[in-house]
Amino acid sequence: MSADRIVLTGLTVTGYHGVYDHERRDGQPFVVDVVLELDTAKAAASDDVTDTVHYGELAEKLAAVVAGEPVNLLEKLVARLADVCLEDKRVSAAEVTVHKPKAPIPLEFADVAVVIRRERP
Repeated sequence: MSADRIVLTGLTVTGYHGVYDHERRDGQPFVVDVVLELDTAKAAASDDVTDTVHYGELAEKLAAVVAGEPVNLLEKLVARLADVCLEDKRVSAAEVTVHKPKAPIPLEFADVAVVIRRERP
């Protein structure tokens, strides 16, 4: 398994996820971090973007999921995003974090997030 990684952090998108009506009505920011594990040797040798994961295109796909169909739980949203990351067969594993900095918690807090790691079988 390769130790190479592509890391995308801080992708901020408005989404309408949550268990409360006001979350689905008003929306809020969600912040996505992903770490992809893959072999980057071919891209390093060719210097051609088609030989690697195009992180700009990946960001657009992830943003579409966050802005798309609402879900109740971050766990489901994170799983959907991991599936997007693993669509590219070159990715052997993906770690996805979704932060919900405006979560409806009636206490002062800095962040709440769900992190998952998925590997290709």
